[in-house]
Amino acid sequence: MDVAEFRRRGKEMVDYVADYMETIEQRQVYPDVEPGYLRHLIPTEAPLEPETYEDVIKDVERVIMPGAASPACTELETVMLDWLGKMLQLPDDFLAGTHGHGGGVIQSTASEATLMSLLAARCKAVRLVQASDPQSSEADIMSKLVAYTSDQAHSSVERAGLIGGVRMKKVPTDDSYAIKGATLKKMLEEDKAAGLIPFYLCATLGTTPSCAFDHITELGPMCNAEKIWMHIDAAYAGSAFICPEFRPLLNGIEFADSFNLNPHKWLLVNFDCSTMWVKKRSDIIGAFKMDPLYLTHENQESGLVTDYRHWQIPLGRRFRSLKMWFVFRMYGLKGLQAHIRKQVGLAKEFESLVRADKRFEICAEVIMGLVCFRLKGSNELNEALLKKINHGRRIHLVPCQLSGRFVLRFAVCARTTESHHIQEAWRHITQLTFELLQEPAH
Repeated sequence: MDVAEFRRRGKEMVDYVADYMETIEQRQVYPDVEPGYLRHLIPTEAPLEPETYEDVIKDVERVIMPGAASPACTELETVMLDWLGKMLQLPDDFLAGTHGHGGGVIQSTASEATLMSLLAARCKAVRLVQASDPQSSEADIMSKLVAYTSDQAHSSVERAGLIGGVRMKKVPTDDSYAIKGATLKKMLEEDKAAGLIPFYLCATLGTTPSCAFDHITELGPMCNAEKIWMHIDAAYAGSAFICPEFRPLLNGIEFADSFNLNPHKWLLVNFDCSTMWVKKRSDIIGAFKMDPLYLTHENQESGLVTDYRHWQIPLGRRFRSLKMWFVFRMYGLKGLQAHIRKQVGLAKEFESLVRADKRFEICAEVIMGLVCFRLKGSNELNEALLKKINHGRRIHLVPCQLSGRFVLRFAVCARTTESHHIQEAWRHITQLTFELLQEPAH
């Protein structure tokens, strides 16, 4: 959709909303649809090719409006998480529309998804210990629980440990900045020998500093054997797994208990939209279920109704699946794949420009849309370069620390980025580099 069409459609949408408000008294207050009604009104998976905006809008009246007050909100979310799950080729266990026991939910952010998985894992671990040792108090068990994550993981994982009141240990990473099975195994053995109870691992696919991928095919079987909940955080990189060439990076997902990615990062869905799947919905519901009279409803124990207030921290929620439905239909799977591939190609273009300049070095393998690079030389030199770049206010880069080195991160993420933007950014960086190297101190 170009700017001119966006302007036109925006005005049409205002008219649609105004008409709805004007005629609202003619609509039903309470729906007469049966639980599960919506799944039968739309396809079981996302279209391959883009559909028209007109077709999507027509379906709002046909599919969404009968679910007033508002089962449509829940039902569309369940189906959209299945659509995306199928695009990612998730095991059937994670999909709601199967004979499995899992399903998906939209959280606000990956931070929230990590916290939810950790709290569910904590609850499950406490119950597991108490089942074999009924005399153990919850406080005593909690004092022994230990969670693990990579020393490259996002700070939100450590924060989840703080909020959840459990100790979080950082697992050292290998030369490619990923957790290996052997490293975790050694830590588990030491902690169990010390009387601690390992219960949770947050593995990362696409770390924030360098977009590294933990070895989940090694970590998963170990977690399963030790009854450790494995959560996989693929907030940024997960969107790329809809492309067959990137899907092998998700091998090992079958061992996970929960999995998260952010369509609002790289799948063209506006913030906030963080998708999370669990293999056993009972694990997450069991940790948070509360049923006061004012929140009870018909069919809630029928098994047909998903009650998302048991899957998240807030009780209330927005209709976030609607924007997923619009994006998936208006781009189609092929359009979304083309978007990912284009941005990976642009990152590769930037990488080749860096490699062609002998003053610079690439600091981590370029797999997705992130390029980690630096000037050959001291950390102070690279800090000075970053300062010049960000003070120039033409492009913005965020740094990271890799193996004690100060590293610059070039991320391709805007939908409208083109090759000429990459070339222009590199010209700007090299001009500032030239100026920096002319300065007496350097």
